[in-house]
Amino acid sequence: MNTNEMLKAYPHEVETDVNLVARVVDALNECAEACTACADACLAEVYIGDLRLCIRTDLDCADSSMALARMLTRRLGFPGAVIMAHLQATIVASSTCAVQCEQHAEMHDHCRLCAEACRTAEAACRELLSAMESAAKVVPA
Repeated sequence: MNTNEMLKAYPHEVETDVNLVARVVDALNECAEACTACADACLAEVYIGDLRLCIRTDLDCADSSMALARMLTRRLGFPGAVIMAHLQATIVASSTCAVQCEQHAEMHDHCRLCAEACRTAEAACRELLSAMESAAKVVPA
């Protein structure tokens, strides 16, 4: 399924930049997949004790990313405060996970790939949050 195409099929006109929302949803889904795969790969490593925090942040980030992706997909006319709060939480989760995975990136390729996906999701969420904050400041005449 093409996320952009699906979101554009929404039956009502929306003020939200659908192209931006689609990019964020795709980045979040990729991040969640990478985090889930990274956590599983960490569990398969020999020195699993060294990766406990990485596994936890992977799972937290995956859950946060998936929840936000689902919310964005079903709420094109969403209430800004709720989505903005979830964007902020997911920015923290993806940044935290990226930092943790970056610490293991030289030793574990799955951590490097996960960190990259987290940074992409973080940037996409920041872009949408900024757009929403700017739109909230615009008061109709």
